[in-house]
Amino acid sequence: MGNVVVVDLGFGDAGKGTVVDWLCARGPEPVHAVVRFNGGAQAAHNVVLPDGRHHTFAQFGSGTFTPGVRTHLSRFVLVDPLALAAEADHLRSLGVADALDRLTVDRDALLTTPYHRAANRARETARGAARHGSCGMGVGETASYALSHADAPRAGDCLSPARLRGRLAAVRDWYLSEFPGGEPVPDVADCAEAFAAFGERVRVVGGEHLRTLLRSGNVVFEGAQGVLLDEWHGFHPYTTWSTTTFANAETLLSEAGGEAARLGVVRTYATRHGPGPFVTEDPALTADLPDPHNGTGPWQGVFRVGHLDAVALRYALEVTGGVDALAVTHLDVAEARDDLRVCRAYDVGGERVTRLAPGDLDHQAALAGRLLTARPVYEPFTCVEDVVDAPVALRSFGPTHADKRPARLLA
Repeated sequence: MGNVVVVDLGFGDAGKGTVVDWLCARGPEPVHAVVRFNGGAQAAHNVVLPDGRHHTFAQFGSGTFTPGVRTHLSRFVLVDPLALAAEADHLRSLGVADALDRLTVDRDALLTTPYHRAANRARETARGAARHGSCGMGVGETASYALSHADAPRAGDCLSPARLRGRLAAVRDWYLSEFPGGEPVPDVADCAEAFAAFGERVRVVGGEHLRTLLRSGNVVFEGAQGVLLDEWHGFHPYTTWSTTTFANAETLLSEAGGEAARLGVVRTYATRHGPGPFVTEDPALTADLPDPHNGTGPWQGVFRVGHLDAVALRYALEVTGGVDALAVTHLDVAEARDDLRVCRAYDVGGERVTRLAPGDLDHQAALAGRLLTARPVYEPFTCVEDVVDAPVALRSFGPTHADKRPARLLA
């Protein structure tokens, strides 16, 4: 099997977590570690064990239920120490007492603070009916703040109390200046104390640590969100402040002298959590196929369901450069229903569209506008293999790793 990079080819929620869990718990070869390479605390990778235990993995790797499997948060992850502590507490309640002991964090990873989170919510609230569908976790504000502030707090600052306090104070001052009517936020001293405790509890490492992980055994690189939400290739502005393609993982692998197979994850039907273009959305499917772990949220909005979109899937494969294999999830749903279809083309103002061309952000914004008016051209659904020219490595017929059937071992 070797190393594997797992990426969602849709709008997210296709089942990356359950695929990573299978690779770690039941895969053809042992997995030493899971490396997170984008996103932050807004990730929501649901893993259900055969014994019924369930956890929504946000920052810990989705292989953490498997004893000994480590998590490494690379420099591309936006780390929220407070949310991480809460996640560790939930894992502890499920019998995983050593999650923090198995965690390493790159010292250059940006820190998401309560001030970023408050700014995120204030900005999204101000958009009113034009909301972008944020998760309200402050990830976008963390990324945008760092673009204009060289002193943005990073994980390594948790080891330097004076520097940490100064950088947190700068973020708090920025928030109070930008959003004077925003929600209350904690004092800098309290925040600094909590973040310093995080620095003492976890192992903060340099960029060379990944090379050590790769020498120690197989590594799974776990992506967050989905390609259609990518900061550059998604349909602007309904996107995430994160590179959701294989790019970050490949950068890390290149620096560490490693390589990995590309595994794309796709549902047998489409979903989107929150606003934005969704050509194949079907209100009947939304009503009939609620997701047990994805309901309506105060920031993201509603969880929407539609039919498999071959046009969008081909676009995702094009902008990522393709995959070596697929993991197809929710096959149990496809087997139980005869009303699922596949969209082979769009009707946009009378024009038949079978390919979406990527471009710069202005182009992506214009493309989003076109997609909001597009109508799907459907055919009967047969199987994902008829839509994507890639072999299927894993078929999933349920939420647990016991519900997975490997179809082709990754080379």
